[in-house]
Amino acid sequence: MVEKETYEFQAEINQLMSLIINTFYSNKEIFLREIISNASDALDKIRYQSLTDKSILEIEPKLEIKIQADKNTKTLSIIDTGVGMTKTELINNLGTIAKSGTKSFMEALQAGADVSMIGQFGVGFYSAYLVADKVIVETKNVNDTHYVWESAAGGSFTIDKISDPSLTRGTKLVLYLKEDQLEYIEERRLKDLVKKHSEFIQYPINLWVEKEIEKEIEVSNEEEGDQIKNEKDQEKNEGDDKEKKKTKKIKEITHEW
Repeated sequence: MVEKETYEFQAEINQLMSLIINTFYSNKEIFLREIISNASDALDKIRYQSLTDKSILEIEPKLEIKIQADKNTKTLSIIDTGVGMTKTELINNLGTIAKSGTKSFMEALQAGADVSMIGQFGVGFYSAYLVADKVIVETKNVNDTHYVWESAAGGSFTIDKISDPSLTRGTKLVLYLKEDQLEYIEERRLKDLVKKHSEFIQYPINLWVEKEIEKEIEVSNEEEGDQIKNEKDQEKNEGDDKEKKKTKKIKEITHEW
């Protein structure tokens, strides 16, 4: 079995992450705009590639972005069916090669610029650490196998192959939210943010929503016995009705895109 490979963040990227994590910013919500923007760029790339090679979309014809919050694990996942990244791109793009804007953005921040400008410097991905302690990136490019990138900051990240992938093509970011940032797993908050930050996104953005439905189920023999005891007087007047199967209504939580 191949062990995880560990890489050190390039020095400027490490400094940038420390700045993002350790400085107070009031408008942390911009992280979602940046991640959605990156997902849209990845979808643009696969769409352009498909103009000359239609077969590239066969494995996953849908071009879309999905957002899924999980209150149990306190995670927020953003999934796209875009171009994905090869292992080399994953290592280079997320950690070992500083983009030209990395230093410029840090200088701008230290001079009082707003963190919301992060995307203009090409380092929007790292805004995930405004709200997350740990980020996992699962990705699949048509020219490579599935890989997962993982980092809780701290100067390094790991790369590993995935034996049980959830993607056919594209990228999935899983943000493990900080305890004081759990507003970003609330459905209403996410709906408002998506509406606010997706004005210029041409791809559908689907949100995993929770719904409560009412179902009628048969009452078990044990429950029926208790019900009969509790309703003795009423049942004397019901005649044949007591021969009918008893049912009760329950509320059930379901999820859908």
